[in-house]
Amino acid sequence: MQEPLAERLRPNKLADLVGQQHLSGTGGILQKAIASGNIPSMILWGPPGVGKTTIANIIAHSVDASYFQLSAISSGVKDVREVIEQAKQEAKAILFIDEIHRFNKGQQDALLGAVEKGIITLIGATTENPSFEVNSALLSRCQVFVLKALEEKDLVQLLQKAIQEDELLKTRTIELKETESLIRLSGGDARKLLNLLEIVSDASNVSDKLVITDELVLNTVQQKMALYDKSGEQHYDIISAFIKSIRGSDPNAAVYWLARMIEGGEDVKFIARRLLILASEDIGNANPNALLLANATFEAVNKIGYPESRIILSQCTVYLASSPKSNASYVAINNALAAVQQYGDLSVPLHIRNAPTKLMKNMDYGKGYQYAHDYENNFALQEFLPEKLTGTKFYDPGKNAREEELRRFLKQLWKEKYNY
Repeated sequence: MQEPLAERLRPNKLADLVGQQHLSGTGGILQKAIASGNIPSMILWGPPGVGKTTIANIIAHSVDASYFQLSAISSGVKDVREVIEQAKQEAKAILFIDEIHRFNKGQQDALLGAVEKGIITLIGATTENPSFEVNSALLSRCQVFVLKALEEKDLVQLLQKAIQEDELLKTRTIELKETESLIRLSGGDARKLLNLLEIVSDASNVSDKLVITDELVLNTVQQKMALYDKSGEQHYDIISAFIKSIRGSDPNAAVYWLARMIEGGEDVKFIARRLLILASEDIGNANPNALLLANATFEAVNKIGYPESRIILSQCTVYLASSPKSNASYVAINNALAAVQQYGDLSVPLHIRNAPTKLMKNMDYGKGYQYAHDYENNFALQEFLPEKLTGTKFYDPGKNAREEELRRFLKQLWKEKYNY
């Protein structure tokens, strides 16, 4: 059976890796580790299709060590222990575990002793924050390398590389006239990008020159959508549909996509964590109870698991989808971060500085500060922002009942200062 294009193009040398120059470029930590032959246990954290498995493959081909590979989706403690027993017979052994965030505590604990004793060098790949998903004891024995999303130039380079170097594609005359649809449909995932290119190439009946245009890509993908997801990337499309359905206040669609994830065996924590983020990002102060329920949901599903967790997830999903929406807090922190990046470390006004020592008091730290609770309505009109930012409104309440009430309250306090 013919290997997929993405597998045929998977590089064996660090120099051939597209993207991740901060790790693989001259002087990069991976380059130094491979050159020395001293590979540390590591967690590769990044979005799908940016090179996590490829880096593990490159390391396997670059150092003198036995190489074992497991998928956390299909492997259990028994599989881990079998690999460890085999590794004990080897001088050096590397174990690559894809989607390590799906291993439970017992499975991760089974790795700990072997990593500590140097029986295996662990390389774990994850799309989830390892601080949440990897046991602290195991995480402390691994270096965490963050992989960046591929840029458009990286994706175009991959397409050109495939056309010029793949043993099958290079036998044809292929012109890459337009790339926007390939890149947009791939979502920045290199594996999905190459799968799309292969689908377009295989579907073409042109015997001589194949000209790849956006129109050709879109027409082909619509006809071949069943093939489009053959390596499991639909996981990310469905969670996207789920979140957007809740944001769009459609509990019916949201519950459908939830059912799709449950039926597919999706990790309850993965779903609950997304609900927790959405409750603040997309609902916020339009309904503060949303965050409380989402947090309670996260705690509950961790205790219960499937099948009963489906009920709790459904309750939270329906509540969040049916709740009024506001991204005002999300926008506020982004606006504030932009100001920090633009203006740097502006000085804290003297009157709201801390003054724990006599010297600081002599330097007027805290002088003129008005303690809000000493004033009517627990409010004193004074400046809290750096002088350069005075009057800057970062938080603009959303257009919903709860935040309109907040807007009226803030306007009553601040009058015209922030233009509420």
